[in-house]
Amino acid sequence: MTNLAMPGRRPANANYSSGPCAKRPGWSLEALKDAALGRSHRAKIGKTKLKDAIERTRAVLGVPADYRIGIVPASDTGAVEMALWSLLGARGVDLLAWESFGEGWVTDVVKQLKLEDVRTFKADYGKLPDLNQVDFDRDVVFTWNGTTSGVRVPDGEWIDADRAGLTICDATSAAFAQDLAWDRLDVVTFSWQKVLGGEAAHGMLILSPRAVARLETYKPAWPLPKIFRMTKGGKLIDGIFEGETINTPSMLAVEDYLDALAWAQSIGGFEGLKKRADANLAVLADWVGKTDWVDFLAVDPKTRSNTSVCLVVVDPAVKALDADAQAAFAKAIATALDKAGVAYDIASYRDAPAGLRIWAGATIEAADLEILTEWLDWAFAAQKAALKKAA
Repeated sequence: MTNLAMPGRRPANANYSSGPCAKRPGWSLEALKDAALGRSHRAKIGKTKLKDAIERTRAVLGVPADYRIGIVPASDTGAVEMALWSLLGARGVDLLAWESFGEGWVTDVVKQLKLEDVRTFKADYGKLPDLNQVDFDRDVVFTWNGTTSGVRVPDGEWIDADRAGLTICDATSAAFAQDLAWDRLDVVTFSWQKVLGGEAAHGMLILSPRAVARLETYKPAWPLPKIFRMTKGGKLIDGIFEGETINTPSMLAVEDYLDALAWAQSIGGFEGLKKRADANLAVLADWVGKTDWVDFLAVDPKTRSNTSVCLVVVDPAVKALDADAQAAFAKAIATALDKAGVAYDIASYRDAPAGLRIWAGATIEAADLEILTEWLDWAFAAQKAALKKAA
């Protein structure tokens, strides 16, 4: 007989949004008491904090010393757009897309930049396109981890080390949790509000020496707005990559990012962060393995994200429903857990297949995920009972 009694335990943290993501364990507003509020970001105190954010980012991620790191406007989206509009057009482009954000970059390149020599390789949600088809004599644009599909590239071995084109990688839900092949990447972007649980609105743009060379030797055929311009007189504007931001940053958000980076360093840096995310994925994988009503959206275990874990309901009775009813069933599970106050924001992304999306990045505790699985089983059983009653 199905037990519809609510579980007796509750997660200590019910925030499972895939962005903005949960704050680090133990976070409080007190951690931001030293923020340079009311001070200019161009004053010594502001520049020092912004420079510190850049150097701590380099230290935690292991970014090569000759790569440039900049803090830019408009979150990861702003960082990607700066790269696309400033660097593309010098040669043909290969675009990879297997979820909504990758699709967004395809749209920008094809319909906004209107580049003609473009090849697009797409895959359905849950799968990767054939990476062997990519031509690295061309520029290549891709996401490392598909935030809305829970599918990531398995490694960087598919990228040519000796390539003529640039690789532009949106790594916003991969950075700080997944091994990035720095020697294979020329542009890497991410935002503060993902794996480290920072605040939104600021993006990080990391450029290899090859990307800098492109910026200094290539001028796009289209005009660039001020916030996209990274060169002046044919030379890189060094200040952008030393803490002199293009627009005014939030010093409160900067302080929060510094706090998150300090926490990351305290638990072992990148390896500590990755270990926590991997352990969180293992909790969910163990539960999925012994639960017959749910499965991963990612088909291949090697490509399953350890941050944005996307799940689908595979119960036969639910699968027999039409698409709208399946979507309603999955949404009802998310709504029930939200109302119970044990899991917020776990519905699948609006463009993704119906299901659930649970953030499992480093700021989440494995113990909370273990408890959450009990509530997921409870919510499914309750909705299944309601479905039978309605029939």
